[in-house]
Amino acid sequence: MGLTALDHVNIRTANAARLALWYEAALGLERGFRPAFAFPGVWLYLGDRAVVHLIEVVPPPGGEGTLRLEHFAFSATGLARFRARLDAAGAAHDLVALPPGPVDLVQVNLHDADGNHIHIDFPADEARALGLIAR
Repeated sequence: MGLTALDHVNIRTANAARLALWYEAALGLERGFRPAFAFPGVWLYLGDRAVVHLIEVVPPPGGEGTLRLEHFAFSATGLARFRARLDAAGAAHDLVALPPGPVDLVQVNLHDADGNHIHIDFPADEARALGLIAR
């Protein structure tokens, strides 16, 4: 038995409500059930799976910058619709094609409202069909 998929990401934040709004607007995740833990937070769902768990904490003396993680990633399809959604949400992003090799993907790189790096991986064929990368 081995790993098969990312289950969820847990992000510590100083403002769970603000960060939840960002994930809803930019990525289309939806708030859903969260067990009644003794600490505040929000669970955001992709379909029926809670993929982003936000935990609200008081920032340590180092400030909010100490709360973030390096990055996490989702796989996706529908590059054109996704980029339109990011534009509508005012979410700055860039598109990066992976170097040639057996993994043929493009990444949409962006940062959430707390500055956490996220990339969304799309099949490179979608970017080629849109004329965003060379054939």
